[in-house]
Amino acid sequence: MNEYPKIIICDCDHKNVDVEAGVFAAAGMDFRWLHCQTQEEVIDQCQGAVCFLNQYVRMDETIFKAIPTLKFVVRYGVGVDNVNLADATRYGVQVCNVPDYGMNEVADQAMALLLSVVRKTWLLANRVQAGVWEYAEAIPVRRLSTLTVGIVGTGRIGSELAKRLQPFGCKVIAFDTGYLQPSRHFPEGIEYCGSLDELLSRSDVVSLHCSLNADNQHMMNEKAFARMKDGSYFINVSRGGLVDEAALDAALDSGKLAGAGIDVVEKEPLDRTSPLFRHPNLMITPHMAWYSEEAAAELNRKCAEEAVRFLSGEPVHYPVNTL
Repeated sequence: MNEYPKIIICDCDHKNVDVEAGVFAAAGMDFRWLHCQTQEEVIDQCQGAVCFLNQYVRMDETIFKAIPTLKFVVRYGVGVDNVNLADATRYGVQVCNVPDYGMNEVADQAMALLLSVVRKTWLLANRVQAGVWEYAEAIPVRRLSTLTVGIVGTGRIGSELAKRLQPFGCKVIAFDTGYLQPSRHFPEGIEYCGSLDELLSRSDVVSLHCSLNADNQHMMNEKAFARMKDGSYFINVSRGGLVDEAALDAALDSGKLAGAGIDVVEKEPLDRTSPLFRHPNLMITPHMAWYSEEAAAELNRKCAEEAVRFLSGEPVHYPVNTL
């Protein structure tokens, strides 16, 4: 193996990288698997790299300037909020993600959270474990076919959730900032709202399915929750930074929200002192919506294949920035 392979998995926390190793071996390419936790460790340990497979460490000018050989970063996942795309473009670094590896799993998780909080199965299961056998503690429970579900963002995952909701008889409405873009394709059977405010005010359940950026950070703030119906429900399987957690806490406290299900928080893992843990009608899962055995293998394979394509001079499949 070369002392400085062109491909470095710089900070992957998976149990193994067997899938990636198989892809690289088939292409005749060497790689290293590291466990860097800081930019300083990346700079110290990854000199000479051309391609990074990246999970958590922030990629910005600090990295790009210190490792001038770096020309490609592919993220393990959909979001690229830990990559400064402007810096990457300025330094000639192609950034890619894997936007389609876990879309079914995330849509399934949104549906599971929705069913759990609306049917209150999570709440009552915990009460039974505590020795209380009383369905009346869940009152009121709404019939699913009477509910309007508002989906914020109808890309791959939001569209998959819409498909899952329709057999339950729910009315599905949506808001998408790119709805009028001619290049986009949208699922049938959805009524699109002209504004986020309209969706919030009409929905019995609001589910977020959008990426995080500087324009929508804390989009679900005190004012946004106030626009929702009294006794409505909230689901977030996207990014924790979309939600002002103090506002979410207040909305649950006041009864504005009858319940919520979230798979992501702003700072993970959620601190045990967070007031969000006070709410028995808040279901929190540990950022696992993406996961299934099949999705994990697909993610690893597609990250490695994208790096091989780049080094082979082939067009990449999932470019995020334009050089």
